[in-house]
Amino acid sequence: MDIKQLHALLVVAELKSVTRAAEVLNIVQPAVSRQLRLLEEDLGTPLFERSRHGMALTEEGRILVDYARRALGELERARAEIQPSGGTLQGIVTLGLLPSTADLLSSKLLSTLRDEHPGIKLRIATGYAGHLHQWLDTGELDATLLYHPQLSNTIQAQALLEETLWLVGLPATGLRAEQPVRLADFHQQAMILPTAPHGLRSLVDRACIVAGVSLSVVAETTSMRVQRSLVLGGHGYTVLPGIAVVDDVARGLLSAAPLLEPELQRTIMLATPTTRRVTAATRCVLAALRHTMREAVQRGDWRLARWLGDQ
Repeated sequence: MDIKQLHALLVVAELKSVTRAAEVLNIVQPAVSRQLRLLEEDLGTPLFERSRHGMALTEEGRILVDYARRALGELERARAEIQPSGGTLQGIVTLGLLPSTADLLSSKLLSTLRDEHPGIKLRIATGYAGHLHQWLDTGELDATLLYHPQLSNTIQAQALLEETLWLVGLPATGLRAEQPVRLADFHQQAMILPTAPHGLRSLVDRACIVAGVSLSVVAETTSMRVQRSLVLGGHGYTVLPGIAVVDDVARGLLSAAPLLEPELQRTIMLATPTTRRVTAATRCVLAALRHTMREAVQRGDWRLARWLGDQ
């Protein structure tokens, strides 16, 4: 098993055709077929089901593709980090951002890196906290933002900021930033919430227990975009971080008010693996990320957030 064989595997798996893969790899078709055959002989199992409709991965093939993609990604990172570059720091860093933070942070973060470390290539992945945690464990992320991560010996986490969650509705509901609301006052209203065990849903459920409140949940979703869309469609209220709806509130599409009694807060943490080396390029990206987040809080762009990163 070698790099050329794994590369051929990934291209054929993507294109589902040896002929098209040969064109992309700029080699003859028999050479691609030979690379696949050598892999299958080495592993002792078919990796593709071949038919007139194309090449479809077997279950064993899908397993190898997952590992091959990560292995080649690690080699690409190593090459970028150690390749001579005239003193410019090089590297590929894959960073995980929570969906609610991506719009606020990604553009400014990329601008900072281009100015200060142009040799670093940034890859941004977004997903809910549970997915990001899993991707960090499997090596698909170099670092990620999480909130209230479960204790683990595979990651280390630093609290960066604490923010209040908001009740969100249509403008006609009259929610206002300067008038906090109680969760108990809305227990009979239709609610659209994340699907359990999403972290934000866990926060809401715990707050309901503390307040002795049972909410009327009419829809659950794994997408923050769908939460927002259902509220815009007049289907009820939802609970979101302020930065997820700040633009919609400013444009008059939604209204929002901070939740109190009990106060609903989440702590955003920066997590890195304990099982892998944190590269110099990753450390530079994380420093830029902390700076970007701290500035957003200081400018007031991150409403009702308290910076914890210097503690």
